[in-house]
Amino acid sequence: MMTLHYSPTSPYGRKVLVLLRETGQEDTVALKGATGTPIDPSGMPLGANPLGKIPALERPDGCTLYDSRVICRFLAAQAQGGPALYPEAPRLWEVLTLEATADGILDAAILMRYETALRSPEQQLPAWTEGQWAKIDRALTALEERWMAHLEAALCMGQIAVGCALTYLDFRHADRNWRDAHPALAGWEARFAQRASMQATLPPAA
Repeated sequence: MMTLHYSPTSPYGRKVLVLLRETGQEDTVALKGATGTPIDPSGMPLGANPLGKIPALERPDGCTLYDSRVICRFLAAQAQGGPALYPEAPRLWEVLTLEATADGILDAAILMRYETALRSPEQQLPAWTEGQWAKIDRALTALEERWMAHLEAALCMGQIAVGCALTYLDFRHADRNWRDAHPALAGWEARFAQRASMQATLPPAA
């Protein structure tokens, strides 16, 4: 059996969990909790991923896979039946771009989280934090203006990634209230969040 190193609060790990549920592969992967930060990665699976990041998927018959996009592509390829989360080209390029946009939102949101959680108030740079939020806001605007038809289409990994990213914004940056400026995207998220796979993988405090 494969082992997934993850944290229930990690949006990248959640992408993998949602995929497992959507493709009926929950019983093929054992879950192993891991926690840590760039400052203290001692609780991370450093033997499995030298970068000290999760998720990481240990396989009994191959190298450990890490980076959520790599893991998701692998597991989607392993699925027997179910939705084609990574469809054939040309739609594949749109799905990958949508997933990359969602992961970029998460990258910026997590950097914002680290700025307040790991730095003392006198070390924090408000302008840097606002620069990260500006990336997120531009990405949300692009989703609202250019990607709604893709979000409303057949289930794909890009939709799962966006759904997980938007939940994370609520989880760690609720004070930003991203929904006010992006009503169409907010409406989509409210509907997508009702999927059984999304409900079953909510972060503990969400």
